[in-house]
Amino acid sequence: MEEKFDYTKAMAELDAIVKKVEDPATKLDDIDALVSRSKELIKACREYLRTVKEKVDSLDKE
Repeated sequence: MEEKFDYTKAMAELDAIVKKVEDPATKLDDIDALVSRSKELIKACREYLRTVKEKVDSLDKE
């Protein structure tokens, strides 16, 4: 069973990633992994928002 995408959780994770990347104690290798994860989250958020926009647009046409 596929887990439903949670936009709020994704945004919270992105906020946490920003804080970790901005922390001078974070190692460069860790930053690389965090940036990769943020790219995945951003892609998922954009897809989610695109889907929501399409649903709203289709309601406007009814």
